[in-house]
Amino acid sequence: MDLNFKKISIIGLGLIGTSILHAIKDKKEDELVTFAYDINPEHRKIVLQMKIATFVCEDIKDAVREADLVILAVPVGSMKTVANLIAPFLKKNTVVTDTGSTKGSVVNDVYPYMPDNVYFIPSHPLAGTEYSGPKSGFSSLFKNRYWLIVYDKKTYETKKLINFFQTLGSFVEIVNTEYHDKILAITSHLPHLIAYTIVGTASDLETDLKNDVIKFSASGFRDFTRIASSDPIMWRDVFLNNSDAVLEMLQRFNEDLSDLQKAIRKKDGVKLHSFFSRTRSIRKKIIDAGQI
Repeated sequence: MDLNFKKISIIGLGLIGTSILHAIKDKKEDELVTFAYDINPEHRKIVLQMKIATFVCEDIKDAVREADLVILAVPVGSMKTVANLIAPFLKKNTVVTDTGSTKGSVVNDVYPYMPDNVYFIPSHPLAGTEYSGPKSGFSSLFKNRYWLIVYDKKTYETKKLINFFQTLGSFVEIVNTEYHDKILAITSHLPHLIAYTIVGTASDLETDLKNDVIKFSASGFRDFTRIASSDPIMWRDVFLNNSDAVLEMLQRFNEDLSDLQKAIRKKDGVKLHSFFSRTRSIRKKIIDAGQI
């Protein structure tokens, strides 16, 4: 563990926040102190009982005032409020990062509140499950997963943050804000939107048909329901805060879907086989990259 960060604060005790705490605790660094806070008192109680943080704070200012590193693991729609609350209590040279899935909105919401003597370095771990809440976290969540960092130039502080994420098991890549939001729109946000839509369509079917859809769910539909069971607050905020990139990718998806509709209507087997073969090869590349 990089002891350049000796006091680490985790704000937000859901899947990501508690997984960070579990991963830190597994390192067994006696000199490292962790502070934890969540607006939900029940989440604080659970984390206190799990004993994965050195201190579970009742007030957000107590969670950040001594920290060398503050990680905002809250929904992107809450970033502005949290940044405003912690700003007066951050000590000089503190590094502040986040785990939000939309970087443009987070930069706009957090950066204006950060004091001049604090380093705000946006980031995003490409790791997660459909589960949420403090009991859903586990130490290996970030192992062999990418953690993206947004910055213009490498500094001593960014090097420390890269090293810290690597100690959690992550591969670290540097991207710019716009690129991040477009990549996540197609790899994460759009698939979730499609999953929510398909499950919603099934729920609107006639009662007998809907019951049989649930009863006879094949693996494809089960996978969609898994994705669609993700935290609704988080995903509401994602779509509200990355709307431009999502709408751009949704338009491209609709155009491709329209082409497939034509191929099916015309019974164009050659085109369908070519399309499915191309997409199958992408799946193989994802597996070969170890991202399954």
